[in-house]
Amino acid sequence: MEQISGFVGVINGIVWGPLMLVLILGTGAYLMVGLRLMPIRQIGPAFKLMLAGRKSGPGEGEISPFQALMTSLSATIGTGNIAGVATAIALGGPGALFWMWCTALVGMATKYAEAVCAVHYREQDSEGNFSGGPMYYIKNGLGKRWQWLATCFAVFGAIAGFGIGNTVQANSVADAMNGAFGVPVWISALVMFVGVGLVILGGVKRIASVAGYLVPFMAIAYMAVGILVLLMNFSALPGVVELIFYSAFNGTAAVGGFAGAGIVAAIRFGVARGVFSNEAGLGSAPIAHAAAKTNNSVRQGMIAMLGTFIDTILVCSVTGFVILLSGEWQTGETGAALSASSFESLIPGGHYIVAVGLAIFAFTTMLGWSYYGERCVVYFFGEKGVKPFRIAWVLAIPMGAMANLGFIWLLADTLNALMAIPNLIALLLLSPVVFRLTKERLPSILAQ
Repeated sequence: MEQISGFVGVINGIVWGPLMLVLILGTGAYLMVGLRLMPIRQIGPAFKLMLAGRKSGPGEGEISPFQALMTSLSATIGTGNIAGVATAIALGGPGALFWMWCTALVGMATKYAEAVCAVHYREQDSEGNFSGGPMYYIKNGLGKRWQWLATCFAVFGAIAGFGIGNTVQANSVADAMNGAFGVPVWISALVMFVGVGLVILGGVKRIASVAGYLVPFMAIAYMAVGILVLLMNFSALPGVVELIFYSAFNGTAAVGGFAGAGIVAAIRFGVARGVFSNEAGLGSAPIAHAAAKTNNSVRQGMIAMLGTFIDTILVCSVTGFVILLSGEWQTGETGAALSASSFESLIPGGHYIVAVGLAIFAFTTMLGWSYYGERCVVYFFGEKGVKPFRIAWVLAIPMGAMANLGFIWLLADTLNALMAIPNLIALLLLSPVVFRLTKERLPSILAQ
């Protein structure tokens, strides 16, 4: 097992190395320039479209545009927003937060392009179910000679889901509930087993319905508590902002239990944890957006890009500021434990807030990723593969909750990068289509 773990570790170092960081940031930057900064310039109209999308408009699909966004957010707002941000700061220093922001800003263009392609190239089966995402826009947009790339994405996506979207999340919930409230692991495992099972057996419509209520509630509640903490320590905020920008370009000297981090570490962990959190470029979110009831791929793309903004610029920033305000990042602690100790040091009962937030975030992530994995399986086996997949997904939850997942974390992180590679290649090749559709359809959307 040690040899396998070592081999995966070597692969992880390669796929999350400098070339991957350049590919992720480079693709996002290229799309942002090609779109003439549209994702940033039109963020106001995008929020209006999101609110209007609560009701299904004209067009075919299974869920409303708003529900599609909430389904994608249910998968992206998870442990990355609590444990991921803490890990980035613990390993890369305060400057990692700046590079997370940069990843999110260019990631808005990436997420926009993903959704545009997903809706434009989606397929509908005889039962009226829609399937879309990288495997379909590779197959339908790039032709047969790129079929192998679509197959690679679907394989990586189906397997990665059991790591990043299932066992890792279940383990985080069980650990948080046990640490904060003394809840036995087996009870957490049982509750998640039943709860997730009841939701995903109802398909994307039930997932979207639950996500449409739970995601806004949990995100607003978590941010409200975090903003309260920031306001209580408002006088220290300018110093924290200065520290973030200074560390992003100068590295961080060793202080307290913190070992110090260079500029490269800040960029590496900021970008990697940013992608882990908002999934821009990963190719997962467009699978949910492909199910939206819409006849305009650009409209859905504008709604989709808000997922990255909400996840990283808003939610992750709150976590990051609390960690830096507390000074706990200098203690040598990392992960969810660092976030919990940071909140606890600034507000009574803060570790309970983190535990509950982590549990709800992780629960919804399991819902969203179940649909992603399911669509990857459908790509190979059709709808007949849905039921066996859902059963396997639910059965994996208690196993994840009670297992030691050090290796699973490493494998999931590696598979995430392997998912991103075929997706980013496809986005670069299909970028002329994205630019053309945007030029043709954006004016009429803004005129409404």
